[in-house]
Amino acid sequence: MGPNATVTGPGRQRSASANGEVTPTAVEPSAVWAEYLAAARQLDGVRRSAAAAAGEQARSAEAAREELTAVRTGLASQQERLRELGVPAISLVPSPPELTEAARSMAGGPAAVLAALRAARGRAEAADAALGTRRRFRPGSWSVWARNLLVYGPLALVVPLIQVAVYAATGIGPATVAALICGLPMPAVAFVAGWVGIGRLFRVGPAERLDRTVRFGALVCLVPAVLVTAGLLLALLPG
Repeated sequence: MGPNATVTGPGRQRSASANGEVTPTAVEPSAVWAEYLAAARQLDGVRRSAAAAAGEQARSAEAAREELTAVRTGLASQQERLRELGVPAISLVPSPPELTEAARSMAGGPAAVLAALRAARGRAEAADAALGTRRRFRPGSWSVWARNLLVYGPLALVVPLIQVAVYAATGIGPATVAALICGLPMPAVAFVAGWVGIGRLFRVGPAERLDRTVRFGALVCLVPAVLVTAGLLLALLPG
């Protein structure tokens, strides 16, 4: 090695003097500091990314737990209504293929579980809306007054309508008088028929009592007959 030769290394530089001694020389501190800052920034970026991922996962897990509670509550209420409509209990239990598909959709972590639960909640709410629309057209889901009126009302109108038709067809005469007389006991007949019909059409549980709204039914059966009878009597009086 010649005089004043320079020997370089990974961390420092060494120079050889004329007498052969090697003396270390300092590396530029700015280069070392820049490398340190770059490594520190990279490490901080990794730490921040890991913290953000962990926080997002924790938030997804918490949201999934809340969503699961809401889904369970909605499904329990929906199952109860479906049982009231006569749906077999076995039809309300998921089948093994459905369980396998659900487990597969939840294998992606809390975010995937949350997405699956939200989709399930949406389907349950859509089913509730469809079920509610259907129940509005089912007399069994109506109030007891409206339900019983559906039975008492038509029966109460049958005889008065016949009396009015006879009067319109024949005018004042024996046929109208006969229809008037025959119609006198018809409100009681209509009430009895309605009372029996309600028991046949609307079923309740063994521990429940069917409300036939007796006074309301009697009033519904009596009012049309009284009005038509009064009208026919007024029509017969001048003659």
